[in-house]
Amino acid sequence: MLLSGKTVVVSGVGAGLGQRVAVTAARDGANVVLGARTEAQLAKVAEEIDPQGSKVAWLSTDIAEGDQCEALAALAVERFGGIDAVVHVAAMDGYFGGLEDADFASWQRVIDVNLLGTLRLTKACLPALKAHGGSVVIIGTQSAVAAPSQVRQAAYAASKGALTSAMYSVARELGPYRIRVNTVLPGWMWGPPVQAFVQFSAHTEGVSEDEVLGRLTERMALPELATDGDVAEAAVFLASDRARAITGQSLLVNAGELMR
Repeated sequence: MLLSGKTVVVSGVGAGLGQRVAVTAARDGANVVLGARTEAQLAKVAEEIDPQGSKVAWLSTDIAEGDQCEALAALAVERFGGIDAVVHVAAMDGYFGGLEDADFASWQRVIDVNLLGTLRLTKACLPALKAHGGSVVIIGTQSAVAAPSQVRQAAYAASKGALTSAMYSVARELGPYRIRVNTVLPGWMWGPPVQAFVQFSAHTEGVSEDEVLGRLTERMALPELATDGDVAEAAVFLASDRARAITGQSLLVNAGELMR
C-alpha cells in the first residue's frame, strides 16, 4: 500500500474531495488526521474510515486561525507520533464574480483562507515534517491558469494562483529537509459541487442534466469528466514515497480539457 505506516493530515474534509482524499489515504494504509470546520462531517468520515478509531483522529479546524492549525498538527503528533504528509483541500470557493463587481473585503477573506490558511497549516506541520521529510500536497484549480467560461470566480482563481506561485518558493525552501511540495490542479471534477452546478443549470435553463453535462465533457480529450476520486488518487500518489523525486510541480487532473 502506498501510505502504509504513514500519517497524513487532510484539511477541508467536507462531503466531496476532502472526504475522498481521506478515505483513499486510509485505504492505502495511512493513519489519517482530519480537519474541517464541521464536527458532524468529521465524525461521519472518521466513522466511515475506522469505526474503532485506531487509524483516524479529527479536530474541528478553521485554517484561517493559526492556533487551530497548531492544534491539528499537535493532534497528529500526539496520536500517531509524527506527520508524513499534509493534503490541503480546505478552501473558500463560494464567492462568485469578477473585477467589475468585486467586493474586495470578500476577496481578502478568500485570500486569507485559500492562500494564507494553507500556508498557516503547512507551517504548523513543519516541525513534524522536518523530523524525517515528507510531502505537502496542495489542491489548486485549473482556473488558476486558465479562466473558465461557465462561471466567474476571479477571487478564488487569484488566491489559488498565488498559492501555486508560493508553492515554488516553498518547495525550494523545504527541499533540503526532504519535504516535497506539489499542487494538483483539478478542472471540472464530478462530485457534489459540479453535480449541483449541473442540476441548477438544467433547472434554470429548462434543459436536461445530460445536456448540461454534455457541454462540459465535449471540451475534454477524454470522453468524461475527472471525478473527485481521480483527484484524490493523484493527491495520494504525490503524498507517497513513489513521488520521492517530484517537487515544485503542478499536475492538471482534468480529462485533458487544458493541456500544458
